[in-house]
Amino acid sequence: MAPATTLSVDVWFDFVCPWCWIGKHHLAQAVERLRQTDPGVRVQTTWHSVQLIPQTPPQGWPFDAFYEQRLGSREAVLARRAQVQEAARRAGAPIDYARLSVFPSTAAAHRLLAAGAAQLVPAALEALLMRLFEGYFVHGENLGDTALLAAIAAEHGVLQADAHQPAAPAPADQLVAASGVPFFLFNGTRALAGAQPADVLWAAMRSALCQGGPLPAPA
Repeated sequence: MAPATTLSVDVWFDFVCPWCWIGKHHLAQAVERLRQTDPGVRVQTTWHSVQLIPQTPPQGWPFDAFYEQRLGSREAVLARRAQVQEAARRAGAPIDYARLSVFPSTAAAHRLLAAGAAQLVPAALEALLMRLFEGYFVHGENLGDTALLAAIAAEHGVLQADAHQPAAPAPADQLVAASGVPFFLFNGTRALAGAQPADVLWAAMRSALCQGGPLPAPA
């Protein structure tokens, strides 16, 4: 049987998760390598919303105070931040902690992305996703700010979703994401949790494709 020519990639994530931002870069690197080793494979990526802290109020919380309470001390926050920054540096995923003053509610940002998924072609949806991620981690924007999100929606040609529409993921999504985000599922057969290195993601992709038969040796 010939190997599958389409690879479905499902990713569960939240915009405020630095490991999701890092994992997105790792995924892009893995997909690029797959294009080189298996040029006949078409990759279809679907992003699934997960609110890591659904009880975050619409106005958010002070960023430093939130993490100090969550991790227990300023020293623990700085140690975690150094760990994240090193992983982000290796992945090419810029994070500017000096700009992050608000830990936001991501409910409205996820609604905007869902509206974009229904209205945009894949390349335009990817641009919207990148805009939201970069807005937070690079520019320190408050992704709970409705005026900001309205401007981003207009910039990307998205008619905004109903503000009262719930942004919570479906129960099945919650069960998957319980293993930790980012969570990757390839062709519904190979799953990985966490910001795995690009080569690990690439190997999982090829393993998922092999379900339809053996693949040629990678180039």
